[in-house]
Amino acid sequence: MNTRLLGLHGPRVSAIGLGCMAMSGLYGPADEAESIATIRAALDAGITLLDTGDFYGMGHNELLIREALRGVRREDLVLSVKFGALRDPSSGWSGYDCRPQAVKNFLAYSLKRLGVDYVDIYRPARLDKAVPIEDTVGAIAEMVKAGYVRHIGLSEVGVETIRKAAFVHPICDLQIEYSLISRGIEARILPTCRDLGIGITAYGVLSRGLISGHWDGGQSAGDPRQRFPRFMSPNLEHNLGLVESLRSVADGKGVTMAQLAIAWVAAQGNDIVPLVGARRRMSLSEALGAAAITLTTADLARIEAAVPSGAVAGERYAPRSMQDLDSERDS
Repeated sequence: MNTRLLGLHGPRVSAIGLGCMAMSGLYGPADEAESIATIRAALDAGITLLDTGDFYGMGHNELLIREALRGVRREDLVLSVKFGALRDPSSGWSGYDCRPQAVKNFLAYSLKRLGVDYVDIYRPARLDKAVPIEDTVGAIAEMVKAGYVRHIGLSEVGVETIRKAAFVHPICDLQIEYSLISRGIEARILPTCRDLGIGITAYGVLSRGLISGHWDGGQSAGDPRQRFPRFMSPNLEHNLGLVESLRSVADGKGVTMAQLAIAWVAAQGNDIVPLVGARRRMSLSEALGAAAITLTTADLARIEAAVPSGAVAGERYAPRSMQDLDSERDS
């Protein structure tokens, strides 16, 4: 596994990271034993970056990672943790809390659940509109000074917030959705991050399975994708047309659609690290194949012709969730 430096101020990490969210039920039931086996297979394959959130399964994801990491040397890992999202006993969402005292409280619980002495990258999951980002980052900076955090990251924020945060403390990376059909960061956010030496950890690289090559458009009862505009008619029919165009390019290249989509994100710059959300070893194995793919100028042109920027129909999230995305002001 090749490595990439995560921003000018961040750690060196594997060129592909593992996002662990789906292992804790946010996209339907997951097999815990298989999830643990998948994390261990990722480590064996050279993945060093594991991404989680303290609100994934209300702490379940961190406990799962702790179990998977038994016997693994701490210095061989880069643990990225998001905080701030509030949950209720019925698995609902009830806002964000990024006050300085909340930052330290959330961190204390994450350290205990993960069974570690420090977190490599700590980041608010969303901008808390009631709290200046300077206050939130300042509190994390105190934890950096105390040795409980190594680096500070951000998630789904726009240019103004990025600059304010970077003024308080060096930021190693911005975690944000970026894929062939979610390219809103290219106009302002990505150039700003590059100007400030901030890396990108890209989630949603397969657009919740839409461009994975393994989804035919069928949605069973309870499928969480039903609430995303891109999976609703008439958007879905339009987007499935893009999927078939991309499939044609992948077939011509002799790779799977998922591998092509991941390789495209990685090809957008050495400062970008795709996060793959595999929760099974079979899916992980396919995703890791993207690391061996070299996309030529001609390949990139064919991909762009198949899925032009802005061609997708529908927003990334439902309207209520879109309101929480500070990043959308600059998309």
